[in-house]
Amino acid sequence: MPQASEIAWLIPVFPLIGAVISGLGLISVNKKINNSREIVSISLISFVGISAVISYKALVEQINGYQSVEKLFVWASAGDFTIPMGFILDPLGSVMLALVTTITLLVMIYSHGYMAHDKGYVRFFTYLALFSSSMMGLIISPNLLEIYVFWELVGMCSYLLVGFWYDRDGAAHAAQKAFVVNRVGDFGLLLGILGLFWATKSFDFTEIALGVSNGISQNSLPVWAALILCFLVFLGPMAKSAQFPLHVWLPDAMEGPTPISALIHAATMVAAGIFLVARLDPLYSLFPSIQFIIALVGTITCFLGASIALTQMDLKKGLAYSTVSQLGYMMLAMGCGAPIAGIFHLITHACFKAMLFLGSGSVIHAMEEVVGHQPILAQDMRLMGGLRKKMPYTSTTFLIGCIAISGIPPLAGFWSKDEILGNAFISFPAFWFVGFLTAGMTAFYMFRLYFLTFEGEFRGENKDLQKELLLSSEIILDEEQQEEKKEEDHGSLHESPWSMTFPLVFLAVPSVIIGLMGFPWDSKFAHLLDPEEALIAIDSFELKEFLPLAIASVFIASIGITIAYQAYFAKKIDLSILFAQRFPSINKFLSNKWYLDDINEKIFVKGSRKLAKEVLEVDSKVVDGVVNLTGLITLGSGEGLKYFETGRAQFYALIVFGGVILLVAIFGFQSPSVT
Repeated sequence: MPQASEIAWLIPVFPLIGAVISGLGLISVNKKINNSREIVSISLISFVGISAVISYKALVEQINGYQSVEKLFVWASAGDFTIPMGFILDPLGSVMLALVTTITLLVMIYSHGYMAHDKGYVRFFTYLALFSSSMMGLIISPNLLEIYVFWELVGMCSYLLVGFWYDRDGAAHAAQKAFVVNRVGDFGLLLGILGLFWATKSFDFTEIALGVSNGISQNSLPVWAALILCFLVFLGPMAKSAQFPLHVWLPDAMEGPTPISALIHAATMVAAGIFLVARLDPLYSLFPSIQFIIALVGTITCFLGASIALTQMDLKKGLAYSTVSQLGYMMLAMGCGAPIAGIFHLITHACFKAMLFLGSGSVIHAMEEVVGHQPILAQDMRLMGGLRKKMPYTSTTFLIGCIAISGIPPLAGFWSKDEILGNAFISFPAFWFVGFLTAGMTAFYMFRLYFLTFEGEFRGENKDLQKELLLSSEIILDEEQQEEKKEEDHGSLHESPWSMTFPLVFLAVPSVIIGLMGFPWDSKFAHLLDPEEALIAIDSFELKEFLPLAIASVFIASIGITIAYQAYFAKKIDLSILFAQRFPSINKFLSNKWYLDDINEKIFVKGSRKLAKEVLEVDSKVVDGVVNLTGLITLGSGEGLKYFETGRAQFYALIVFGGVILLVAIFGFQSPSVT
């Protein structure tokens, strides 16, 4: 029996087969396949399950010291020019594959309950399978060119899933926004890949780094050109992993179904950017200035996401900006030359963030029984409260996620975040301070989410508040919609079915214990990804250096939790008086998301639409006019000349003779007089 690492190419193939079969079924026998929805979902879950089993086996092989596998074939060749394709499986790839297959499998199980009554159930599962297959293909890609192919497939699938409810204006707009913003980054990535190939004659990660290094040392490649190429490649991860200023698409992506939010934020699209930067670490490590830029972008993103999350009342958008902030931490680690710390936080974050998003979906699912199928109402925390008594599994797992992301030991988030802050303290002390403050903000807004949602009294039946929220969102229900809503308001709060609670309980386990794999004095995770680096870290570990930073991190997180408790549970302080009324400009600035959405809308969205309109005008009036005029002249001249086509040679000779006489007369008239 072959080793799992040698058949890793099958991991993305199985979900792809399932997606193709169900997709063809939707095209050819739409009604029949929609009537067999459970068979389709079980089949697709089984295909992903097979991929997960192979991934786990491959991970075990890598842990046991099995050598990395790389198999290539020539995809295209012309003389000395060849383009290899194939797959690679190394420790980094095996960890990412295990993560992606696990989260995808749990999301699919969850979706069976969450999307049970949606008419696009089969289409949703088909998109899910294709999405996961694209991400798995990206992970095992052995070079930049193959990565780019799957990179675009991941982007296409995200467009389909974010805009799944395309009949909603918000979902359609969010899908377009995600697509356009990512095209900006992808264009930079493509230019960077082509430029690096021009400089090194290779798409391979190691050979590119070696080629750039040799080119600079031999003066065949200017340093400035190498820096530009590295930055262009970085634009791709900036967009995919929602880094400032290309982060604007991610919060709006919450318009898609909640399971998709969990998958995008935990293990697929946003993880792709971090993964690519980790793959290219040998290249980026050559240029401290590029690493500084990466760290700077990560730090800004980290603080930006946390500050905006402070004022969000939409449960999903609060979690979305939390993801933006945590992605900033990961990118900060990459800029500090600590890719292992960044990937470690990616793994821990995926577990508790997937759990938090699925938990939010469980809450929204319950709220719809009371407020109806109106996202503005079902997702607003001002209408929640007291859900802990009605939803014990959801509330408990959500609390575990809040503790984990806040960085409270011994849960997972503490060990990975503390490792990032430790590296930042050594490399960029100023960036460490920003990350330190952000840790306190994270703890505050996460427990703010928890207390507003699960504690206190239930506020969902407040009709006046519902009406106020709808009016503030500029949504006015007509009489028919109001009658429909009255009919929907007869449900009661209850816990979600087992298909939705099982993934929550399952993810709670790694959210608690997986961080124990990354003790700074003996990191099993580091031993797997880079044994030499792990040994260096063990030798350089000092308890007296670790404890002050760790205690400070826990202390600032505890302050954030305490403030949230006093404000939203004990109700002993009123932050609207202490902060909002005292600093109205800052509060407005944060509430309006640093005005970045407005800037994006006015300059880029409206600007691009205006430009497209002007181009259309030029095309219709100028280009089409020239073409039509040419056609008209051709038609007229043809119609006129046909009368001269008599077929008589004498007539043609007469025309030639007349032309000659005319030319002689013209040139004779223009000739200067002789004196």
